[in-house]
Amino acid sequence: MSRKGTRSIAEPIVRLQRELEEYRRMQPRRAKLPESIREAAAALARAHGVYEVAQALRLDYMGFKKRLGKVASRRPNKSIPVFVELIAPSPTTGEGCLIEFESTRGGKMSIHWPVRVAPDWTALLRAWRGTEQ
Repeated sequence: MSRKGTRSIAEPIVRLQRELEEYRRMQPRRAKLPESIREAAAALARAHGVYEVAQALRLDYMGFKKRLGKVASRRPNKSIPVFVELIAPSPTTGEGCLIEFESTRGGKMSIHWPVRVAPDWTALLRAWRGTEQ
């Protein structure tokens, strides 16, 4: 059985998956899960995310999430690129400065500031981000 986009499952989830499959083979359908399996699934959900555990163990996602209460599903951290390069103009030239912004969505903005005193670039960045939303 091959699935598109299958990911590797964490080893602790695989172990519980095997234990749960063994339990399901021995019990009638829709039998209530033992407390030990519920607790193990809850602990794995806290570590690996509710969706990932529910999917691997073939549990009803919404029911599992409701039983867990306020266990937040773990989502991959979206890394926000944080890079600001400030290049001061050479004291001998009167060229001013160039300010460039690039968003994670691909938007770009360049400002050539012709005076020697740089503007408040943080205010410019906030204003630009406000127009992108």
